[in-house]
Amino acid sequence: AHGRQRVSCVEVVLQLVGVGGGAACQGSEGTAHHRLDGANACLLAGNFQASGCDVILAAVLTPVTLELYRQRLSGCLIVRLHVSAQGARRRGATRTVYLTDAEFTHLHDQDRDDPPPADHDLDVTDLTIEEQAAVVTARWRNSS
Repeated sequence: AHGRQRVSCVEVVLQLVGVGGGAACQGSEGTAHHRLDGANACLLAGNFQASGCDVILAAVLTPVTLELYRQRLSGCLIVRLHVSAQGARRRGATRTVYLTDAEFTHLHDQDRDDPPPADHDLDVTDLTIEEQAAVVTARWRNSS
């Protein structure tokens, strides 16, 4: 975001409500949650875009949310950051975790087995936050 005149960062925290003991990120309930999270993120990001800001949207990327972002956020650049399950668990131990173990496993398995077709795909397992930002910034600059 450095070097841009006006930048807003929208961070979407996947807040899933469990239904009937199953992981809420699975099945039709999971699809509905992803669609709602994606739609809300698009509304917020779209408002920032309309005010002249470049927007960074940090969210769980699924085929459902990717489709929404492509449809509702004109000209968006999608960079998929992915991390090994072991690396994600290690990072998760340092912050508040909003997913159950079942949701975490399902999302990582889904991402590994059917990764959304982003513009760029970046494995960040062994990258520091500064290195991640530098790579994403370079991709963003090259797309403008």
